[in-house]
Amino acid sequence: MFDRILIANRGEIACRVMETARAMGVGTVAVYSDADTGAKHVAMADVAVHIGGSAPAESYLRGDVIIQAALDTGCRAIHPGYGFLSENPEFVEAVEAAGLVFIGPSAQAIRAMGLKDAAKALMVEAGVPVVPGYHGTEQDDALLAEEAGEIGYPVLIKAVAGGGGKGMRLVERAGDFTAALASARGEAQTAFGNADVLVEKFVSQPRHIEVQVFGDGTRAVHLFERDCSLQRRHQKVIEEAPAPGMTQEMRAAMGAAAVRAAEAIGYAGAGTVEFIVDGAGGLSPDGFFFMEMNTRLQVEHPVTEAITGVDLVEWQLRVAAGEGLPLTQEQLTITGHAFEARLYAEDVPAGFLPATGTLSHLRFPDGARADSGVRAGDTISPFYDPMIAKVIVHGPTRAVALKRLSAALRGTKVGGTVTNLAFLGALAGHAGFGRGDVDTGLIARDLEALTEVPGVAPRHLAVAGMAALNLFELSDMAGFTLWQPLRRSVSLISQDERYDLTVEVLSPVRQRWDVAGREVWAERRGDLWQVDGVPQPSVALDKRVVTVFDHYGLTFEVVDPLDQAAGAAGDGNLIEAPMPGLVKAIDATPGQSVAQGDRLAVLEAMKMEHGLLAARDGVVAEVLAKAGDQVEAGAALIRLEAEA
Repeated sequence: MFDRILIANRGEIACRVMETARAMGVGTVAVYSDADTGAKHVAMADVAVHIGGSAPAESYLRGDVIIQAALDTGCRAIHPGYGFLSENPEFVEAVEAAGLVFIGPSAQAIRAMGLKDAAKALMVEAGVPVVPGYHGTEQDDALLAEEAGEIGYPVLIKAVAGGGGKGMRLVERAGDFTAALASARGEAQTAFGNADVLVEKFVSQPRHIEVQVFGDGTRAVHLFERDCSLQRRHQKVIEEAPAPGMTQEMRAAMGAAAVRAAEAIGYAGAGTVEFIVDGAGGLSPDGFFFMEMNTRLQVEHPVTEAITGVDLVEWQLRVAAGEGLPLTQEQLTITGHAFEARLYAEDVPAGFLPATGTLSHLRFPDGARADSGVRAGDTISPFYDPMIAKVIVHGPTRAVALKRLSAALRGTKVGGTVTNLAFLGALAGHAGFGRGDVDTGLIARDLEALTEVPGVAPRHLAVAGMAALNLFELSDMAGFTLWQPLRRSVSLISQDERYDLTVEVLSPVRQRWDVAGREVWAERRGDLWQVDGVPQPSVALDKRVVTVFDHYGLTFEVVDPLDQAAGAAGDGNLIEAPMPGLVKAIDATPGQSVAQGDRLAVLEAMKMEHGLLAARDGVVAEVLAKAGDQVEAGAALIRLEAEA
């Protein structure tokens, strides 16, 4: 076994690998960027090496610097985690050329599965079923349109390189194909440096079911399936294992196909074979098709660990160190059911926009596994994926596990940034999901209900006001006199609505609030406050932001009475950056006439591109930024002429 390994990654997965390595007595070396100087994974490691600037291209994608760090710190192997360099065959070759071990598959195996079209041709040879479609190298627009017509609409355009939903477009009519093709190619070129696409038949009631495989370079086993059908924008949200409705016959067929895929490329280490499954009429052994193989550990691997009792990172280290497969196929069994929910810093009502912020409060409930790369006090950076944690639960049955997931999400508390926690809670309580009626279109069909903003009650406002005015511990109030009631006021903003509150402190244990004309009483009983007759939920205050931990967390901004900022941006004249990011493109020029909804700029933030659209018809007056600019949230990019 290795004495010391370097983890060529950051955040949650770096911490996850370190936990297993520590349990095995293996030393760890972390690498970090400028933005990650005080990060959790840096603190956890035995040794940490600075490798460059905050942008991934200046740090976590610098393979040569990472390899040198491994050599300088006496490491024998490098674990890539997932993302960044984990599926880069040139990096694998460079690691091995330096005399180090890459904890993962060979460069040859990664290349074999790196391009979707070539991978599918290989799978056909291996006897693995694939979706009908065009996977050829010819990329002429007219040819692709002709192939789409022969396949039959609806079709799916997919980038041949990469994943994560980038470079993917659903086309339901022939008339939309040309525009969708151009859009998919542009995104694929930006994300992967390769604009080539393939075209496939779109399965109308698709389920995304994947099989965990593990190989030693010669033989492979499967560790059963995961259902990842709950997706938005082709990104997984909640995963579970095993898949609901799975039969033993279909499990055996999918598992055998996944093993054939792994053995066809001499796969070593952990990998995932992803299948699109036709969910219409239930699952059947002839209704699944190969999509792609991820030649790395997956984000959702904890649910497989939960039902099998296997530590997949331990297996990775053991096989990379020259050991054989720890268990045979016959020795692997399923126990119970598991769910994983991905908790992100993102503004759900604003269209799931990634968010930043400093985590003033972060707590996970007992009884749930929380894989996280951040702590209270850490900052969600605009340079990386905004994941806060993965919340994982296990139970003897699916129904019990789902109840435990709901309870775990209700018990998770995050302050300092907006999150998708309420959205996850709504999904966990969705009736169809509870029955196991899942497909990749569930979220889109029920998006309005799932993203309904929790209501703010007068008691929530009163609690937020108590926190803002520091009225929980009255001994801290300067000038308080027991015999003279004290009047205070505060203004709060929640969900773009302003609330003006006043309070009369009648005694150290009694307050009367006026909340938009509604009287709310707060009374202290023992160590707890009752507000409007309800026990006061816990709160977190960070500068001018109050988080009330009810309904998965309600956020209130405390209005500074001295703040005289004008609201000029609210009239539709300014197109502003909704978050910190890189200006990838400016599509407007001064004097240009634009219509409402026209794309005026593209902002890249947190590994995604966001089109910034005109809020109204008008004429461009000024272009205030250029491609390549790094801008802060709220930065003015384009100004339209004032309406007459």
